[in-house]
Amino acid sequence: MTRPTPETLAHSARRARAGGEPATDAAAAGRGAVVPAAPGVRQPGPVQISGAGSLVRSLEALGVDVIFGIPGGAILPAYDPLYDSTVRHILVRHEQGAGHAATGYAQATGRVGVCMATSGPGATNLVTPIADAYMDSVPMVAITGQVARPLIGTDAFQEADIQGITLPITKHNFLVQTAEEIPRVLAEAFHLASTGRPGPVLVDIPKDVLQAQTTFSWPPTLDLPGYRPTLHPHGKQIREAARLMTSARRPVLYVGGGVLKAGATEGLRQLAELTGIPVVTTLMALGAFPDSHQQHLGMPGMHGTVAAVYGLQKADLIVALGARFDDRVTGRLDSFAPDATIVHADIDPAEIGKNRHADVPIVGDAKHVIEELIAAVTTERAAGRPADLGDWWTQLDDLRDRYPLGYEEPADGTLSPQYVIQRLGKIAGPEAIYVAGVGQHQMWASQFISYEKPGTWLNSGGLGTMGYAVPAAMGAKVGRPDTVVWAVDGDGCFQMTNQELATCALEGIPVKIAVINNGNLGMVRQWQTLFYNERYSNTELGTHKHRIPDFVKLAEALGCVGLRCENAADVDKIIEAAMAINDVPVVIDFVVGKDAMVWPMVAAGTSNDEIMFARGVRPAFDEDDI
Repeated sequence: MTRPTPETLAHSARRARAGGEPATDAAAAGRGAVVPAAPGVRQPGPVQISGAGSLVRSLEALGVDVIFGIPGGAILPAYDPLYDSTVRHILVRHEQGAGHAATGYAQATGRVGVCMATSGPGATNLVTPIADAYMDSVPMVAITGQVARPLIGTDAFQEADIQGITLPITKHNFLVQTAEEIPRVLAEAFHLASTGRPGPVLVDIPKDVLQAQTTFSWPPTLDLPGYRPTLHPHGKQIREAARLMTSARRPVLYVGGGVLKAGATEGLRQLAELTGIPVVTTLMALGAFPDSHQQHLGMPGMHGTVAAVYGLQKADLIVALGARFDDRVTGRLDSFAPDATIVHADIDPAEIGKNRHADVPIVGDAKHVIEELIAAVTTERAAGRPADLGDWWTQLDDLRDRYPLGYEEPADGTLSPQYVIQRLGKIAGPEAIYVAGVGQHQMWASQFISYEKPGTWLNSGGLGTMGYAVPAAMGAKVGRPDTVVWAVDGDGCFQMTNQELATCALEGIPVKIAVINNGNLGMVRQWQTLFYNERYSNTELGTHKHRIPDFVKLAEALGCVGLRCENAADVDKIIEAAMAINDVPVVIDFVVGKDAMVWPMVAAGTSNDEIMFARGVRPAFDEDDI
């Protein structure tokens, strides 16, 4: 492969899926930008060094403090200079764990997460976490070894075209051709990952390039023609949006993860309070607006609150900020919010109009967009055009009263999973970080824990990756070691990546794991209950009937403290016991009933008008509700 051309880099910019930390004009720089060393990193003048040494020196200069990875043949040259580096390497048990740990680190800190693997199967084991980071716009750099350049294309031992494999799921990727270009490529990779709409970038380095001698110098000069994210929105579009926001009768602020990525949460609160407009936050945006705030309707979508789903469905104006109108929010797209005018603001122009036509498209960083909306709305109000939302709030408050989030205690006397998660949130509090796997426990964690601050809720939203929680919690704890980190996992998810608890035990990473053990693949079983006539094909896991595995014994075998809870009376004291253990990882096996379901629910492919509050109970969204 030849070095990327300006045309291919411009294409990469168009398909970039990034929205990161508060972007600056300097961050949007392309060709000719110089990347200084990270604060506190002294760089010597030009020095003769191997390509592998150049890689490690570049990572140090970029301020990398931790890498998650596993060595192997093609990447092995990089591990020799890493032995003497200030960069901490955490030896994971599976490359998938390295990728999810890098994602968890990035989500918890706002910095770029870094993972490393060897060629072939090492690299392909990173595909799932790379795709996960791509879907959720997480800044990550994956470094992979590759077979030597003369062997590329020969089906050599442990060869895989990881660049081609990951082309659709990376913001950009590189195959390094010479040792001399390593500093520049690494600097470009970090710049691409963390600016604009964040996303994963892959750097594939052949073994002979790592072994070659080169002259290392820093700083390099970026060469990214065509990559210049739009940060500041167009003033005319902002003014039109503000006019609509002060004249609408049923507006809603539809907030997505882009607001968190942009560090725009304080501005969001100011905008909401200035306008009085109801706020809904997607699964990826929990914590962007306090759950306890009176204007917060909750999470919209398939398992959102009735008030949030209704609010979007009956709105006459939707102001989407850093959200992408995905199918889990909209339900059947042609029936979504039929009477709403759409203001859609996003840093990625490819998202605007992709799923729903935008009447007022706004391209820009969410922080800048919100700041300018505040100014424009203030001007509108000063001109005597305040919105009157009294009737709208009367309707929404009525729905909140009629359809609050709640649950019924299991009729068979088993432990309620919702109760467990609710008590966990109360005891651990809003300062803790909560990391969820995927399934019923993920939805209950989104519903029954109160998220008051940004960066306290991590999950796999877009890809829905089972096995995400344990390694992502590990990465989050490494990034924020003074913060309590709880992984809320299911017995199915937990069995996919729990080997990383051995990493946590050996590396001194005291995460806490709440396994919601219902003996089944719970969400799949729920669908079988509702849509497949209770034909439970291949969803029972055996963790109840046979206690295989025994999660307490497994935790102890992995160097953790193992606890078990089977009744409501013991929930608080067992959570508190886990909270008191801060030197080793803790796993609690919460044995819960298998029949609990996640409500409300909009069945896949149906309209949000058909939301069910419980089995067979559907709130009526008719003309009388408007």
